Amino acid sequence: MANIELLAPAQNLDVGRAAIDSGADAVYIGAPQFGARARAGNSLQDIAALVRHAHSYWARVYVTVNTLLYDHELAQAVRLLHRLHDIGVDAAIVQDVGLLESDLPPLPLIASTQMHNHTPARVAFLEAIGFRRVILARELSLDQIGAIRARTSLELECFVHGALCVSYSGQCYMSYAIGGRSGNRGECAQPCRRRYSLVDAQGRVLVEDRHLLSLRDLNLGAHLEDLLDAGITSFKIEGRLKDRRYVTNVVSWYRQQLDRLLAERGLARSSSGHSHVDFEPDVTKTFNRGYTTYLLDGRGEPPGALDSPKMVGEHLGRVTAVQDQGFTLGTAAHLNSGDGLCWFDGEGSLGGTSVNEVQPAPTGIRVVVQDLAGIHEGLQIYRNRDHLFLRQLERCQPAREITVELRLESMPDGFELHAEDEDGNTAVAQLNTEKEPALKPAQAEATAQRQLVKTGDTPFACIGVELGWDQPYFLPVSALNALRREVLDGLLAVREVNRPRMQGRILQNDVRHPETSLTYRGNVLNQKAVAFCRRHGVGQIDPAPESGLDMHGKVVMRTRYCIKHQLGYCQGTPQASELREPLYLVDEDGHRYRLRFDCAACEMEVIY
Repeated sequence: MANIELLAPAQNLDVGRAAIDSGADAVYIGAPQFGARARAGNSLQDIAALVRHAHSYWARVYVTVNTLLYDHELAQAVRLLHRLHDIGVDAAIVQDVGLLESDLPPLPLIASTQMHNHTPARVAFLEAIGFRRVILARELSLDQIGAIRARTSLELECFVHGALCVSYSGQCYMSYAIGGRSGNRGECAQPCRRRYSLVDAQGRVLVEDRHLLSLRDLNLGAHLEDLLDAGITSFKIEGRLKDRRYVTNVVSWYRQQLDRLLAERGLARSSSGHSHVDFEPDVTKTFNRGYTTYLLDGRGEPPGALDSPKMVGEHLGRVTAVQDQGFTLGTAAHLNSGDGLCWFDGEGSLGGTSVNEVQPAPTGIRVVVQDLAGIHEGLQIYRNRDHLFLRQLERCQPAREITVELRLESMPDGFELHAEDEDGNTAVAQLNTEKEPALKPAQAEATAQRQLVKTGDTPFACIGVELGWDQPYFLPVSALNALRREVLDGLLAVREVNRPRMQGRILQNDVRHPETSLTYRGNVLNQKAVAFCRRHGVGQIDPAPESGLDMHGKVVMRTRYCIKHQLGYCQGTPQASELREPLYLVDEDGHRYRLRFDCAACEMEVIY
């Protein structure tokens, strides 16, 4: 198996550096244009700076250029890929197959999850045309991942943490249909996080005004070993809009879990160095909508976050009394000033306030809050902001170090300083000078040890200095410092030469496409994409919705998430007989969407 990668999101240069320093083996970051998060673009200068920082640790930088492209944008996107190659990025994440008919640089390509990488045939096709890696669909079970691994030698990247799209990625057209903002163009308006009512064919309201398409967040931290067994090589954290605190916490937590597992199995991580943080990572403390393993083990606990798309956090207890500017909480929960509290009101909306003071009470604690409005006896209270933990994260400066050992030797015409890092890279620095035996041998040895062990602002941490000279010599501090700087600079240069590179480029062949015809869900938006599909044996090709297609009456969302399963109406249950189909979703603006269920495939479709 290849070395194992922990992959983190980078909203920007600062977050990317924090992710690397917290232990990520690779980061993915948005290009200035054409990324699937339009609000997360970065300059080429910042990307180049992140590349330099990452490569010191043999970590990698992948850049997202994963939107669908219009004909007039293709040339610009190709120029961008050439510039990314020039600044040394390790791979580009792409969606639009029109790029594959273009004059691309020798830059390894990763198939975005928006390419709907959900079957062995699909992934085998992508390998045959030259992709280096595929990002798997989030909906796959362990068995399905194993079946894909049996058909390919590609690197398989799997989401393990973060927000879930309710639709198959790349197959959601709801935002575009209702407002012209295309998710496949990086502009999703997130209609899945809105409130809906569920209405049956007779007009009965089965569920009113809830977030019926909103999912909890993914957390597969307890299943990393299962994913390794299934053939995953890259464990991906979602969140290119997440801030530094979130990324530092989540990366540090997964680094700890993976390191224990890799040590047990004798496996190696894909980058160098050891990270240190001065807090105890806890993924329950930063933003989440509650956690789910989704469909990894098949259909289990319903994954919906129907009450709110916001963070609710940990349940603290029930309000037993309200007085003045505070209330009594019937629990011994540990709270601090600045913590955020929330609750659901009688309308099901999330309310909140912050803690000013916490006092002991005979039956729990008394909490003085900023705003008491909405709090009443019997209310269930949650904490959605742990102020002290978030302050720790804000102050945390994660550090990552590559261990190095030094040996100082005397030569006939001077001295040599040898360095070897944890990856076996070596460098030598020489000082030609007359050798002067030390008048105070012990002091000379102590000075050499003290000066050589310093590594300054380099990524190295010296874990040992051996003095291999034939006798102690007097060496000025300035000479020792210069030797050390020279050998560590040389070691960085050697590391860059020896840094493992990703290989791979697109092959111009006529391998058969898994499909012989493509509907609008094939996402073919430009003429080069048409040419690619034709060359690979696709006969009928319908244009993508973004071509201006009228989406009325069409499927705008296809999903493994099922509202009937979520609400206990699954086929065969007693409640199922109560349903009068078809069912409809009605949003806050009165838009009405018909639901169609394919129980054999265990899928649901939303029709505009």
